[in-house]
Amino acid sequence: MIEASTKEFWRNTLALSIGSLFVFANVYFTQPILPVLSDEFGVSPLTASMSLSLVILAIGVSLIFYGPASDSLGRRGVMIVAMGLGALATILASFSTTFSFFLAMRVLQGVFLAGLPSLALAYIGEEYSQHALPLAVGVFIGGNTIGGMFGRVLSGVLTDFQGWHFAFMIMSAISVLCFVLFIFLLRPSQNFEPKPFRWKQAMLDYKGHIQNKEMRYAYLIGGLHFLVFVGHFNYMTYRLTDEPFSLPSSLVGILFLTYIAGTISSQLSGHAAKTYSQSGCIKIGIGIMMTGFLITLIPSAWTIIIGLLCNCFGFFFAHSTASSWVSGRATYSKASASGLYLIAYYIGGGIGPVYLDPFWSWMNWGGVVLGVFLVFVVTGIVAMKMGRLEKRGDGSGASLGS
Repeated sequence: MIEASTKEFWRNTLALSIGSLFVFANVYFTQPILPVLSDEFGVSPLTASMSLSLVILAIGVSLIFYGPASDSLGRRGVMIVAMGLGALATILASFSTTFSFFLAMRVLQGVFLAGLPSLALAYIGEEYSQHALPLAVGVFIGGNTIGGMFGRVLSGVLTDFQGWHFAFMIMSAISVLCFVLFIFLLRPSQNFEPKPFRWKQAMLDYKGHIQNKEMRYAYLIGGLHFLVFVGHFNYMTYRLTDEPFSLPSSLVGILFLTYIAGTISSQLSGHAAKTYSQSGCIKIGIGIMMTGFLITLIPSAWTIIIGLLCNCFGFFFAHSTASSWVSGRATYSKASASGLYLIAYYIGGGIGPVYLDPFWSWMNWGGVVLGVFLVFVVTGIVAMKMGRLEKRGDGSGASLGS
């Protein structure tokens, strides 16, 4: 087993973090440059948003298959193949001359990139000692946030410098470098035990978790909040590049550094849950996000930054708590329970721009905030139902399969 603070620990954890950066930098690479893509290909904001939402949706759907497949084929090999094909799709996307081809490559990216996030956690669980596991998971998840910020800032700056084709070429080179480093640094699995490919059992596990109302509450929270989160950032890029702000893509990309607030809040949520109930922490997250959205209505770049900081802080605060809710209440097949949360999470993010587009077309940013608040009404009710479960002492997973 890999022990904490050893050379082997840092080498393998670095490899997984590089893989995490590779995945999330590619996923969110188009978000700051959506207005540029609209102008380049002559497509609407909703159509341009598909370059992100379809990637996220493809990840959500593909996660269903990677877990059971890797139980039979192994973690490291599947991750390497997925990363290699993902890098190839990035390269091909950089040469796109039509939006349909570009979108097809982005969908393929989503299918392949889904092979790393879930399997990396399974690899850590098998190869790291219990003492080393929490630190390894924390560093890996930190790579998720850093990767998302890195990809957004890089695409905005490079697109302003030499156009989006050039930005994708540089991302392609970085992707290939990450792929090579991942193979070189990550050791072969030592503790993996292949299992027969039991697709029917995997589907029964998923069904059982969906039938459990405790799990459904968390899946709704994760999916609906990511729907809001992805969608509002997409339309914020159009708001900031239009009058009266008229910001270039480079500055729009830099605004995504507000994700740092989410890195902080995801750590704080675990400590807060020791003092407050988990449902209470989710309500706190919703309240902070509602405050942030109200602040973004003030037509000032500085107040928008403050509002986005609040949105990121509140979102990751609630997201981390909802994810922990699933982990603590699944009495069997914990991996599939957590995997189903990620599936709901990414599917929600994938449909976010579609849900918010009518509100944007109707009232611009004010409409987006209205659409978001309607979602918060739903998730607020769900959080209250979770609170009633906690008060009754039913939060032990006893209703699984009911």
